Amino acid sequence: MRQRDLAELALLGALWGASFLFMRMGAVEFGAVALVFVRVAGAAVLLLPLLAVQGQWPALRTHWRPIALLGVVNSALPFLCFALAAYALSAGLMGVFNATAPIWTALIAWGWLGDRPGAARVAGLALGLAGAVGLAWSRGGLAAGGTGSVTPALGIGACIAATVLYGISANYSRKRLVGVPPMATAAGSQLAAALVLALPAAWAWPAQAPSAAAWGGAIALALLCTGFAYILYFRLIAHAGATNAMTVTFLIPAFAMAWGWLVLGERPGWDMLAGAAVILVGTALATGLLRIPNWRTEKA
Repeated sequence: MRQRDLAELALLGALWGASFLFMRMGAVEFGAVALVFVRVAGAAVLLLPLLAVQGQWPALRTHWRPIALLGVVNSALPFLCFALAAYALSAGLMGVFNATAPIWTALIAWGWLGDRPGAARVAGLALGLAGAVGLAWSRGGLAAGGTGSVTPALGIGACIAATVLYGISANYSRKRLVGVPPMATAAGSQLAAALVLALPAAWAWPAQAPSAAAWGGAIALALLCTGFAYILYFRLIAHAGATNAMTVTFLIPAFAMAWGWLVLGERPGWDMLAGAAVILVGTALATGLLRIPNWRTEKA
């Protein structure tokens, strides 16, 4: 990749890593539903004018049904899961569990689309899942950190549910949205998620006005970590290819842990660092980004 691509990749990792920080900042005051509505509505406000400028409204009108379903499965529901997890888990821990999304994508592609992985990728899937299970076992019993009825174990379950949803939506896009302009998919999915969440958010809107800090986190989550991040992601795919863009998966946990430590004082434990390493190695093998050399013994 060019230096500019590397810089954009690092910026994208920083933005998506920061999304867990901003969820931690806003979830308690807004509530999960209202926070996610602000996130997707703000992203839609940013992306829809760009869609119009690029002349991709016809693509959105043509494919609105699968794009709307994608908005629910890839944005509304997983964002809600992570917003709930933010009540009980640190930003870094959520970022680590988020890194399992490519593993679920590969598993679902195997079961749904018949995309059978090779031996190295199967090993990567097993390793990544083992890392996730080990980290969940280590962290799920923590007594501290929960707010209200959301316990660490429930927060971890919500994170896993979110990444499974990401895996489903990635394979659904591969099956139903091939050839659809990326901006139509991004803008349309955020609009659909906002429309689905509008009434629940109005019902669940907090009685006490959120603080300026919570609003700042929610707006940054919407405009920077969702809307602008989508623009960066699709630029990277166009300029550096999908495989190179996928490497952002390996930056997100590091940035999430760094933001949580710097801003909220959340220090990652050794179990979290070890679990992240195992998950990321498994993800690299499962997605083909890391290959095991094929050693052959030459016969004399």
